[in-house]
Amino acid sequence: MRQIILLILLFFVGQWLVKALRRQDARTSTRTGDAARDASGANAANSGANGGANSGASGAGQSSSNRAAGAARHQLPEPMIRCVECGVHAPKSDSVTVGSQTFCGHEHAQRYATRVAQTKGREGR
Repeated sequence: MRQIILLILLFFVGQWLVKALRRQDARTSTRTGDAARDASGANAANSGANGGANSGASGAGQSSSNRAAGAARHQLPEPMIRCVECGVHAPKSDSVTVGSQTFCGHEHAQRYATRVAQTKGREGR
């Protein structure tokens, strides 16, 4: 009789733990709005559902990896610029600005300058 009561108690504790992990995952995923969080939350729920000493050991390692991933998600995305020469969008840190024009690389900046110089040369004739 004690074994049945213990199994029922363990079942309810396991269900409560899974629900608590899902609630925590839902709060953090709505706060960050990132789909990658759902995958790590599912892993946390699976490790919590396994129970025993192993879930405690894996939970400690996972919390530090979640903190590192959370810090990376809170950084703002880098602005993108549109290359005047080819129209491709490139990160602002990789772009080249000449005057008021922005380019995806040095090669396109030189090509644009050559084309503009040739156009001005033709107009002067």
